[in-house]
Amino acid sequence: MQREQHLNNAALMARRRAALPAGLGQAHEIFVDRAENAEIWDVEGRRYIDFAGGIAVLNTGHRHPGVTAAVQRQLERVTHTCFQVLAYEPYVELCERLNAMAPGAFAKKSFLMTTGAEAVENAIKIARAYTKRSAVIAFGGGFHGRTMMGLALTGKVQPYKAGFGPFPAEVFHARFPNALQGVSVDDALDSVEAIFANDVEPSRVAAIILEPVQGEGGFHVAPLDFVRRLRALCDRHGILLVADEVQTGAGRTGTWLACEHWDGVAPDIITMAKSLAGGYPLSAIIGRAEVMDAPSPGGLGGTYAGNPVACAAALAVIEAFAAERLLERSRALGERLMGGLQAIAAKHREVGDVRGIGAMVAIELFDDGDLQRPAGALTKRIVQAAARAGLILLSCGPSGNVIRVLVPLTASDALVDEGLGILARTIETALA
Repeated sequence: MQREQHLNNAALMARRRAALPAGLGQAHEIFVDRAENAEIWDVEGRRYIDFAGGIAVLNTGHRHPGVTAAVQRQLERVTHTCFQVLAYEPYVELCERLNAMAPGAFAKKSFLMTTGAEAVENAIKIARAYTKRSAVIAFGGGFHGRTMMGLALTGKVQPYKAGFGPFPAEVFHARFPNALQGVSVDDALDSVEAIFANDVEPSRVAAIILEPVQGEGGFHVAPLDFVRRLRALCDRHGILLVADEVQTGAGRTGTWLACEHWDGVAPDIITMAKSLAGGYPLSAIIGRAEVMDAPSPGGLGGTYAGNPVACAAALAVIEAFAAERLLERSRALGERLMGGLQAIAAKHREVGDVRGIGAMVAIELFDDGDLQRPAGALTKRIVQAAARAGLILLSCGPSGNVIRVLVPLTASDALVDEGLGILARTIETALA
C-alpha cells in the first residue's frame, strides 16, 4: 500500500483502532515521525520533549550516534544465526562485560534474551533448577512483565492481570515498604514471615524477587535496611534473592545497576532489559556462576535471544556510559530534576511527595493534599495537558496518581529545564 503523503495523528489513530486490538493501550494519541536524543517530532511536525524515554528504554537517548554506528557496522556483517546454532563474539563480549559490572565478590555468568519478561521468566526457571524448590515470593505493587509467570509475580490486577487467570501456582505476595502509606520495613518483613506461616514453608521457596525501585508501582525505593534484612532472611532459609533491574538498570539510578546502592548486599540473580541496548530489543540474566549453571544444556535460550545487532548496540551503550560519564550525569540530572519538582511541590499541596534515586524520580499527587485520596483523575489531566503543551509524561502507581520522569540521561540541562517549566505551568493551570 502506498504511504499517505499527508499523515495526521487522528487518521492514523482511526487506522490503528481498526487494525489493532483494544487491549493494546496507548498513553498518547500521537504518532512519531522522527526523534533525536530527548526530542520527538510527530507526523504533523509538532515537537515534544521526551520525559518518558520509551518507558526507561532510552537512557542514552533516541538514535545515539555511537549506538547507531555500531548497529550499522553489525548490519554489514551478520544479523541473525540463532546463538544456539552458530555463535558470534559480540554476545560473549557483552556477557563478559555484564559479569564484570555486576556487584558481588563471586564468579558470575550471564546469558541474553529479548525482553524483560523473558529475563524474569528465566530467572525463575534458574532459581527453581538450582534450589529444587517451586515457590516464589514477590511484592505488592511490583511489575515483572506480561507473560503468565510475569503476571503471576506482578502485584497489580488492573489492567495487567484482569481476565487472564489462572496464573502459575505457588507465587505469593508480600508488602513492599512504603513510608508514605505507613508500611514500615518491619511491616514488610512481617508480611514475608506471614507467608511462611500461612501459605508456604520457607524450605519450598526458591526465590524472592523485587525491584530495587518499583517502576509501575510508583517509584518507591527499597530501603537499605529492608534489603539487608531480606538478604539475611534469604540466607537463613537457602532462598535466592532476585533483583529485577529491567527498569532501574543501565544507569537510571546513578549507578550501572540500582543494587549497587545496596552497600555490599548482592543479589544472586539480576535481570536487565530496557536501556541495556539503547532501544534495541535485548535482555540479560546475570547471576552467581553455580546458580546459572543449574539448568541442563538446552534448558535456556530462544530463537532471537541475544541478536547480534542488539549485542552490538548494548556494547556501544556501555562505551557511551564510559566516554560520556553518564553515571555522573545521571546523578547530576537527578539533583536537577528533584530540585525542579520540589519547587513545584512547594507551591501546591496536591503534590504530596517527591522521591526517587539518581535520575529515576517522580511526584505523587493527592486531592487537597490528603494522603488517603490519591488524585488519579488530576494526574491524568496533567499528563494529557502536558502532551498538548509539548511534554511527554507517563503516570504510574496503584492509583495512577504518580508522574514519573525517565528523560534520557543525554538530555541537556536547558531541555530538562524547559520540560520542567512545561510541567510546572501545566500543574498550575490544572489546579487553577
